[in-house]
Amino acid sequence: MLTLFWISLALLVYSYLIFPLLLKVFVTPKSIGSSELKEYPDVDIIIAAYNEESCIKERIENALAQSYEGNLNVLVASDGSKDNTGVIITSFTDPRVKAFDFEENRGKISILNDLVAESQAEFLVFTDANTEFETNAVNILMNSFSEKTGAVSGELLLITDDGNQNKDGLYWKYEQFLKKCESALGGILGANGAIYAIRKELYIPLSKDTIVDDFCIAMNVKKQGYEVLYNDKAIASEEVAPSLHDEVGRRVRIGVGNYKAFNSNLWALSPTQGWFSFCYWSHKVFRWYAPHLMLLVFFSNLFLLREPLYITLLIGQIAFYAIGWYGTKKISQGIKVGSIVAIISFFLSMNTALAKGFLLFLKGQKNGGWQRTARQGETK
Repeated sequence: MLTLFWISLALLVYSYLIFPLLLKVFVTPKSIGSSELKEYPDVDIIIAAYNEESCIKERIENALAQSYEGNLNVLVASDGSKDNTGVIITSFTDPRVKAFDFEENRGKISILNDLVAESQAEFLVFTDANTEFETNAVNILMNSFSEKTGAVSGELLLITDDGNQNKDGLYWKYEQFLKKCESALGGILGANGAIYAIRKELYIPLSKDTIVDDFCIAMNVKKQGYEVLYNDKAIASEEVAPSLHDEVGRRVRIGVGNYKAFNSNLWALSPTQGWFSFCYWSHKVFRWYAPHLMLLVFFSNLFLLREPLYITLLIGQIAFYAIGWYGTKKISQGIKVGSIVAIISFFLSMNTALAKGFLLFLKGQKNGGWQRTARQGETK
């Protein structure tokens, strides 16, 4: 129990604190160099939408407003939406828009597979229905490709208002730092689903129950021997979920997808993958199993109470969880809490969602369908 306690605690501290510190000390994030293209390849922007009538029109207009000098089209599909999403996308008369209104809700990855099959472009830019690109985003993404580059992820800025206590925006800044350092090591994991580009020839259709499509698509690019880079000059933005409750629902679904993705990418665990494997273990694998490690730390601690140190550590754990419970309850009531309490609440809610996702994964959830996350100013 003593060994189990300290190994579990060490892995938690390593993944969340020591690994980022090692990157901070030893890795200098690099900006990807870019030069004006001599020839502009054809690009298709790919958008899958479900019940997005409030923002899909603006999303398509924003995509069409790109300053890209090459041939650019927008392939957009409604995945059995129950609102007017299908009507809106099929109402566009611009020949650059190719819209598909599917009656059956099959899940995002099924729609992406269909849209990619319809594409005739050399490069694909994937994005979300509630995202907004800066006008030069596609141009920057395309200028980031070299012969060895298979995919380029852009920078996603999460927008929040002053009253929103969902700390996903703060956590995302932490994640951005890790991505930039990992990109410098050649070890970036996945892509920002809101903005990333790949060579179409490297797209491998995924199974219909895939959930974390952006991660799996980018991992498949890396598996084929190409670089996956991060360019923070290609900027997109979208709003943070309006509440911690809405964010938890999204992360439960992502949790299921993470464990499915783990089983599909066992190749990345091998030390032969170098820095990529090191980053994968440190940033992803240990994080995905953080709920398990937290349980091991707590329950192994119960068997070590004969020494004052372990009594103190158990009291600290109980206090930590109590603060998280208190903060989550107050936040759900719309009551403002301190930053530390909000961060602890977010951390625990994130790992609780992961744990729920793991249980659903064990039950064999096969559904790749999605539930729309509420936007700022909306209620579900």
